[in-house]
Amino acid sequence: MQKGCVNVVEVVEQQLLGQLINEFGEEDLENLIRFSSKWSAKNEQAPFEQWIEACILETLSFIDEDEPYWTFVAARLLREKIYKEQRQKRGYDDVYGQFSHLLEKLVEKGLVNPALIENYSKEERDALGKLIEPSHDEKFTYIGLRTLMDRYVVRDFDGTPVELPQERWLVIAMTLMMNETDARFDKIAEAYWALSNLYMTVATPTLSNAGKTHGQLSSCFIDTVDDSLQSIYDTNTDVATLSKYGGGIGVYMGKVRSRGSSIRGYKGASSGVLPWIKQLNNTAVSVDQLGQRQGAIAVYLDVWHKDIFTFLDLRLNNGDERMRAHDIFTGVCLPDVFMETVEARGDWYLFDPHEVKNVMGFSLEDSYDEVKGDGTFRQRYHACVNHPLLSKETVPAIDIMKRIMRSQLETGVPFMFYRDEVNRKNPNKHEGMIYSSNLCTEIFQNMSATQFESIEIEEDIIVTKRKPGDFVVCNLSSINLGRAVMEDVLPRLIAIQVRMLDNVIELNTIPVPQADRTNRRYRGIGLGTFGWHHLLALKGIAWESDEAVAFADSLYEEIAYLTIRASNALAQEKGAYPLCQGSDWHTGRYFENREYTSEKWQELKQHVMTHGMRNGYVMAIAPNSSTSIIAGSTATIDPIFQKSYSEEKKDYKIPVTVPDLNAQTTWFYKSAYFIDQRWTIKQNAARARHIDQGVSLNLYVQNTIKAKDLLQLHLDAWASGIKTTYYIRSTSEEMIECESCSS
Repeated sequence: MQKGCVNVVEVVEQQLLGQLINEFGEEDLENLIRFSSKWSAKNEQAPFEQWIEACILETLSFIDEDEPYWTFVAARLLREKIYKEQRQKRGYDDVYGQFSHLLEKLVEKGLVNPALIENYSKEERDALGKLIEPSHDEKFTYIGLRTLMDRYVVRDFDGTPVELPQERWLVIAMTLMMNETDARFDKIAEAYWALSNLYMTVATPTLSNAGKTHGQLSSCFIDTVDDSLQSIYDTNTDVATLSKYGGGIGVYMGKVRSRGSSIRGYKGASSGVLPWIKQLNNTAVSVDQLGQRQGAIAVYLDVWHKDIFTFLDLRLNNGDERMRAHDIFTGVCLPDVFMETVEARGDWYLFDPHEVKNVMGFSLEDSYDEVKGDGTFRQRYHACVNHPLLSKETVPAIDIMKRIMRSQLETGVPFMFYRDEVNRKNPNKHEGMIYSSNLCTEIFQNMSATQFESIEIEEDIIVTKRKPGDFVVCNLSSINLGRAVMEDVLPRLIAIQVRMLDNVIELNTIPVPQADRTNRRYRGIGLGTFGWHHLLALKGIAWESDEAVAFADSLYEEIAYLTIRASNALAQEKGAYPLCQGSDWHTGRYFENREYTSEKWQELKQHVMTHGMRNGYVMAIAPNSSTSIIAGSTATIDPIFQKSYSEEKKDYKIPVTVPDLNAQTTWFYKSAYFIDQRWTIKQNAARARHIDQGVSLNLYVQNTIKAKDLLQLHLDAWASGIKTTYYIRSTSEEMIECESCSS
């Protein structure tokens, strides 16, 4: 062993090897030392970087369920490689030692926003640089550090990184707190504390673009298409613009007339929604998100729309390709009365929204059932069914569900959007309604179509006038439950996290005016969580248990309380959102509807009724798969796929184990495909009561599932008050044994 150490020291710095031995012990490092000695003997003239790369690859080969901590050995080797590269690039040994100087250089090169220099004096930047804790780099797993460095830090024009992890966190904190006037330094310090300890993550656009010279900070956008050629093409332009700047898009198409509908009185002239969806499909392919990934667009349609069958087949891999749009994600909007009809095996009726509006004098999509079992939508729907002059198609409701499930098992979509429950729980129903969701089914905010007014020439300038609708914007951030709950920091964390999210609204530059207007009118944010399965494993709670359901209920009630309290405190400091008056927040109905009766909730209710909320929407649980990898935890509220797997990207394949895997936690890491999904639904129903928007809820099923069992999962989800379900994820033919159930 000692001889091996001497051979290695001839190639690498003794300090690094000493740190590894001290941390992991000589016995655990025996294989790595033996490998590195042989490698260095064969490659005496090889540069340091090649040795590190070889050691990293060898180290990664050790990672499995028996030796999961080797990911941190590999991460340390990668850190040393990164530090050495930065020492050479920067020209000084202490890579974290000259933060202010680094900012100046990056601004000078055009890589960082000049506002970071203009809004902070050199003295402030020097003081802020001292907040950096280099030791926090040790919190990363190998895949977490690799993902952050490969995809999110500032890079030079030749593609090489010029920023380190702790600098990324501090730049994000400085950017989001830039316009704070009171105790700004302390707020930056709090934001850096939250980020650098991996207690939370910001959304991918914020993580990637904050402090840089381009890109916006919000995650997703949702538009409503009106039934006109002008609106259809205007939406496509807006979608392309937002996709260019890194946003995922949701589009509601339910107002667009169906195939065979009339145009200007000419019967059978309309081609329906298909051509316009295919146009959006081409936009998704053609306009990528800042060159990083293909554009992503979800289109939603009502289940009573005459084009529903064509819509449900859009992503299938067989059939007429002229009727397909493989790059679009689909979502179907389902009223309660449809689900009741499915249960009763009754007939369902399909209508053309254009004809309904002309004959009935109302738009069927503009209503919902205000109470469970009764309301405006079902009254209007039955009026349409019984009207003798309104054309309709009759189909067994179960046939539509069969087509939905067929598509889900083949493609994972459509997403399910239970529109009545969503609107009943909308805290801003006084200002409008919600037609659909976003790309990931967790954002529910008021929507309306932008209306074309006129086009004129004023002083040789063409001026187009449009009346802005509510174009939804979602601003996201997530709590790392595995760290934040276990270290008991939720009250401190959520207070700064809500402030960071609210500041995104002020700082963001959204290139679509009506979206920017909506963002400021409602000031909607989406505070979410990830690491739920990680947390259950750490606490020794089985997924399929009443204890897990009760824990979901109590934990998310606490998170909701702290989030609402933080937004209310911001309202007292900065003012309530413009449309707060008359909302469920203002009237107190929000708290009554969720049966918050304890003393602390009643006290908070009075504060909210008196001072309002800074944000019209506050909670939403997003998928956050990438950011959970960076933070070293499990994604969203989902169970794990496997305890040990490979993370694959276009240029690498890296072995990964689930977080904190050991002899105690292994029994609580059960694979998603072996979990009874009824327990997942029960958990989500418990947490849904506390979330004003929604949850990206995946359901995991084996490919052998019977249709009646998948149907029952959908019925259970709807009946329990869940607002949406995201993907139906089914297995391939080759199954992996459930090791959590083996002895």
